[in-house]
Amino acid sequence: MVYGCQSPEHRISRRRLLFGAASSAFLAAARRADADVTSTGVTMRNTARACIFINMAGAPSQLDTFDPKDGPWNPSDANLQQHGKIVLSQTMFPNLSNITNDLCVLRSVKSWEAAHDRGQFYTQTTHPANPAFVAETPNIGSVVALEKGGSGRVPPFMALNAGGIVFQGAKFLGGLDEPFTPSINDGSGLTTLQLSGFGSNSQPRFQQRYNLLAALDTNLRSNPYDPIMASHAAYYTAAQQLMYDPAIASIFQFNTSDDTRYGATPFGRSCIVARNAIQAKNGTVFVTLLLNGWDTHQSMFDRRYAPNMYTLNGDLDRGLGNLVADLKQSGDFSQTLIVVMGEFGRTPGDLNPRGGRDHHQDAQSALLLGGGVRGGKAIGATDSQGDQIIDPGWSQNRVIFMEDIAATIYSALGIDWTKALTNTPSGRKFEYVPFGSVGTYVPVEEVFE
Repeated sequence: MVYGCQSPEHRISRRRLLFGAASSAFLAAARRADADVTSTGVTMRNTARACIFINMAGAPSQLDTFDPKDGPWNPSDANLQQHGKIVLSQTMFPNLSNITNDLCVLRSVKSWEAAHDRGQFYTQTTHPANPAFVAETPNIGSVVALEKGGSGRVPPFMALNAGGIVFQGAKFLGGLDEPFTPSINDGSGLTTLQLSGFGSNSQPRFQQRYNLLAALDTNLRSNPYDPIMASHAAYYTAAQQLMYDPAIASIFQFNTSDDTRYGATPFGRSCIVARNAIQAKNGTVFVTLLLNGWDTHQSMFDRRYAPNMYTLNGDLDRGLGNLVADLKQSGDFSQTLIVVMGEFGRTPGDLNPRGGRDHHQDAQSALLLGGGVRGGKAIGATDSQGDQIIDPGWSQNRVIFMEDIAATIYSALGIDWTKALTNTPSGRKFEYVPFGSVGTYVPVEEVFE
């Protein structure tokens, strides 16, 4: 387990494990029996050319982020403010409070999962974490890379600072669709794209060694053909093409002024790199930014405890607020869909005896903006304690699941969410959105209207 909390919710009993495996196997069997349909020919929104997905790993509290309610559970300085249909804490979100006309809050989201690793897998792939099919279940970003990549030299899918969680990559889609996963943790950015230890001879030496590696690997890839080695080689070939190119290196670097403005945090720095990649228009179409630490079982409003909601919300507010401002200034905001969410919600109403909130899958919130999103609106509603969804708020008249959000992302990017691939290692059909072809899950069109 990648999370440090020792809450009993993080321990999986044998019965729960067997139940989860049986349920996943049943769903997988049902999918394998489906008709072999490639696409149903739906109409996509096609309002965005790229997506930035901010992964609030650890499961943020809906009550203390995007769906706050009046109640004794709020800190005394919460300062909740109404902005049309959107309510935000002025203390926690001073920057987002100034751009509520750009925000669309989904308040009727429900997760199928309540354990972190399974929830993260579901959020990253929109599929259940069935061990039998993990190798055939790529990340949403890899699907986007497959469909929209290849227009430049920068990797189509980047996952910045994603080392703190179990992260799903391209799997059977191959190396070209694997996420590029640099760590942007200090103020100097990524400095390893131009090695200079041998002076003017650095680049020739690097190229000679890379050529030797390619020659040694040739037989391993072709005699006989090995798809794993081929995928490995494709990934490293793409990485090699990033080296010694000042235009590409500049995407992963930034000045002190920007670093300070974005908060001088790993998340803020990843926001800067995401901004640079989108503005460069050199091939990147999906960027995942990790903001970890939302597993707030205790002391969530204690500023002496780390992490707490002041620092978590503050980092998000500062990084996202400046990212939006810079994308607006460059003219890229209207074509960049930004999605902000975690793997599930947290318990409603009063805090637990430890001053925090526990796992809760019945209600969570997500934030969408840019890329054709109609801002200044909230879709759905929960009850007065943030416990249950009482109004779905959209045309399907049911709660919103990750499958619907994935379909919304695909539609905005001009990708047919009902598409399925059959060239998996097992021959099992991989659906971009499970049961999307039969209309079980669909885009939340109200996001754009």
